[in-house]
Amino acid sequence: MESVKRHARVDVADVLRGFAVLAIILLHSIEHFNFYQFPDATTLPVWLQFTDKAIWDGLFFMFGGKAYAIFALLFGFSFFIQHDNQRMRGHDFRLRFCCRLVLLLAIGQLNAAFFTGEVLVLYGLVGFILPAVCRLSTRSLLWLGAVLMLQPVCLWQIMCALTGLPCTVPAIEWGDYWQATYTAQDTGGFWDTVAVNLYEGQLFSLAWAWDHGRVFQTAALFIFGMLTGRHGWFGRQYLSRWSRVLACALVAFFPLRGLDGMIDSYISSDAVLAPLHILISSLANVSFMLILVSGILFAWYSTGRLSRILALLIPYGRMSMTNYVTQGIIGSIIYYNWGLHLSMGITGSLMIGVAIFLAQYAVCRIWVRHHGHGPLEYLWKRATWLEFPFGRR
Repeated sequence: MESVKRHARVDVADVLRGFAVLAIILLHSIEHFNFYQFPDATTLPVWLQFTDKAIWDGLFFMFGGKAYAIFALLFGFSFFIQHDNQRMRGHDFRLRFCCRLVLLLAIGQLNAAFFTGEVLVLYGLVGFILPAVCRLSTRSLLWLGAVLMLQPVCLWQIMCALTGLPCTVPAIEWGDYWQATYTAQDTGGFWDTVAVNLYEGQLFSLAWAWDHGRVFQTAALFIFGMLTGRHGWFGRQYLSRWSRVLACALVAFFPLRGLDGMIDSYISSDAVLAPLHILISSLANVSFMLILVSGILFAWYSTGRLSRILALLIPYGRMSMTNYVTQGIIGSIIYYNWGLHLSMGITGSLMIGVAIFLAQYAVCRIWVRHHGHGPLEYLWKRATWLEFPFGRR
């Protein structure tokens, strides 16, 4: 039997988590945490208009849809580590993980009270796929992950549109919910904003995720993350495989990106265009995410300065959930009406995002000297292992 020591904390996973949460904070900052209220661009100096657009386009090109994908991949990886550690002790972790997901839903609701664009509730719902499929063979999981990654609902919609078959797909009209959250952020007090965020805001967030292919993509990445852990792909010995992943991702990304930008000129049917855009953009984002992950792995296992720089992210990644939740709280205080209601351009907002990161990072460096987990991570772990009649540690 393999030693439990094999599944000690993998530092490179913390580096990837730290990188992902940093990218998420920067994106959320320039978005004003889903509160898209900015000064009139025509009143700004030309140089500031240029930097605003360059920052917006650059950050979304680099991280939009990719940072969350890294986060999802690591969620599946973490499940495997926990599940396999318990398996090697002779315990079945699946039911305990379901309890863990319920707790994650509660943490997500805390986060959602401040920031409607949070993702933990989605993870808590989609995450039930992991204990359901974790004992399937690698081949079966690869097929399942591939089918989910190819957005089966979008493929069904495209097929129906091309063949004239009737097509009914569950949908929630989220426009009114979005407007309600925006109005509360713009004019509401604290409790008004919380009440709207926890109802209309959550319906908007989940409906948006469904309409933009995030549900199937997240489930696929959970599975692929679990397989990454099962086969130890984050180890140095598998860098040659990541070379092939990088090559395939580079070959895939640029055609997909170009195709996504040009199909409007050749396809006039909205019934085909809408799902096709979701499918292509989803695959393009995952391809670029793999480019980022591969690059970080190569840099991490190098012996040069890049590896030492990346190591600085370990404390931040080790407290990724705490950092993710607190950045939403800080952002809502800065930008929403119940807080400072700050009106700031994109360049200035980026600087605020950097400041939030630096403040959180300073706290993380101090905290990890004395604790093995961040505050929320610790509470989540302790609550996970509360004893019930049906479970043992």
